[in-house]
Amino acid sequence: MTVRFLHPRTLCLALVLGTAGLAPALAQDPAPPAKQQKKLPEAPAKLPKADRTKNLDFLFGALKAAPDDVSARHVEARIWAIWLQTPSDTAALLMARAKAAVDAQKIDVAIKLLDAVIKLRPDYIEAWNRRATLYYMQNDYAHSLADIREVLIREPRHFGALAGLGMIMQDVGDEKRALEAYRKALAVNPHLEKIPEQVKALAEKVEGRDI
Repeated sequence: MTVRFLHPRTLCLALVLGTAGLAPALAQDPAPPAKQQKKLPEAPAKLPKADRTKNLDFLFGALKAAPDDVSARHVEARIWAIWLQTPSDTAALLMARAKAAVDAQKIDVAIKLLDAVIKLRPDYIEAWNRRATLYYMQNDYAHSLADIREVLIREPRHFGALAGLGMIMQDVGDEKRALEAYRKALAVNPHLEKIPEQVKALAEKVEGRDI
């Protein structure tokens, strides 16, 4: 269902994007129709056991230096594994229940479970990221962007959140900011799938346009 967002939380868009220009546009224009299996970038289904001896700074350096996509995928999976480490048994249980709710197509229930995780552990990045994905699936871009902002405050290198920001900006027709977000994502992870093609296409449209 298409929803118009007039809630004051739309102001969070300005904080995500560094400008207040887009918030009124989202308040006036309805979101596009929902797409099949619409979701933001997220962790692969199979992850290695998180290696606490390899810190994120080391892994992000290895990700940039990866010689090929196969090597990059291994490093990327290790980063996701660290991000997904649950801070408590309660949080782990709630996250598992949220996943089960999503699998059962009970998105509203999953969001409430993630609300509980975030209330319990607001420092747990992946709860914010998962909730951003669910809001995006519902075309609730204002809340999705607000959660992406929380992710990026805590981890500015979160390439999944950056790519997701680009997808939302592209959906709402802000190609310039979509391009900016995609480029930031690629600066962190040069091996992201499909994003280089998006950057090329958007760069031709945005920067090739006569001013």
